[in-house]
Amino acid sequence: MSHRDIDLEQLSAGVVTPVADEQERRAEVSLRPGTLDAFVGQRELVRHLEIVLGSARARRQSADHLLFAGPPGLGKTSLASIVAVEMGSGLRITSGPVLSRPGDLAALLTDLQDGDVLFIDEIHRLSRAVEEVLYPAMEDRRLDVMIGRGPSARSIRLDLPNFTLVGATTRTGLVAAPLRDRFGFIGQLDLYDVDELAVIAERSATLLEVALEGDAATIIASRSRGTPRIANRLLRRVRDFAAVQGHPVVNDAVAVEALELFGVDEYGLDKIDRRILGLLCGQFANQPVGLTTLAHACGEEPATIEDAYEPYLLREGFLMRTPRGRVGTEKAYRHLGVTPRSGGLF
Repeated sequence: MSHRDIDLEQLSAGVVTPVADEQERRAEVSLRPGTLDAFVGQRELVRHLEIVLGSARARRQSADHLLFAGPPGLGKTSLASIVAVEMGSGLRITSGPVLSRPGDLAALLTDLQDGDVLFIDEIHRLSRAVEEVLYPAMEDRRLDVMIGRGPSARSIRLDLPNFTLVGATTRTGLVAAPLRDRFGFIGQLDLYDVDELAVIAERSATLLEVALEGDAATIIASRSRGTPRIANRLLRRVRDFAAVQGHPVVNDAVAVEALELFGVDEYGLDKIDRRILGLLCGQFANQPVGLTTLAHACGEEPATIEDAYEPYLLREGFLMRTPRGRVGTEKAYRHLGVTPRSGGLF
């Protein structure tokens, strides 16, 4: 076996990390658009933001609090950064799970400068006690702090600078109604189409100095599950494959070979997706399967199956949810090349 063959096997197995974790994170950040004009897709949302932010700039005031909702990887963090850039303000970033105590949020709020943008990712995971501190801060720009304990305890009201809270959530229904109602604008991010993802892939390839030829960008886009983050990740893996194989240019054949090496098929399904469908169309063929049973059979957590894999399989018509459990569709059987058993669902 040649050294190149060993490299490819290790690369596909994840043993060789072509880019260190910190470098990978920086690479992802470097690919994010910096302004609304550079943001690809989400046309209606971008237009609404142009109006909201433009009006705030004209009044020389902080923008209303903003809530962005949608699946992971669609650009919620990028939009928060863009809001700060468009308003000429500083950006502070945190997440719901990090703010475990009211004091954590109070310390963050009192450290803000006038006009700052505070971004809270996974805002639906804020505890109720922290939310109670956030309500007056959002509405009245004030913070009520208790000093002391027992009979000697007293409340002090602190005035906060003007700021814009930008929240992001993947589960809008889990955002408490009192918190949701305090946002002046709620934007829903939708999955991207292939043409939009191809534009993103071409832009990222330019930044990464990767030469794409033919329909390579479209091939990557079509396997990206409607998500820019996945498109950029697949582009970096194609880049790594091309570098190991010595291809100076990524053409259609190189892109397809690289993605197949990493187990991403023409529908964007990966190893876990195919394992789920294989169980539904094989071991559990013709019978509904409960989420817990399916998760144990896959070796994954039920929440991972439900949140990370099931939505895409449902949307693409590979899986159906019934009152009794999950079943594979006729499309799933065809994709796997499996013939349904006699007396089955199809």
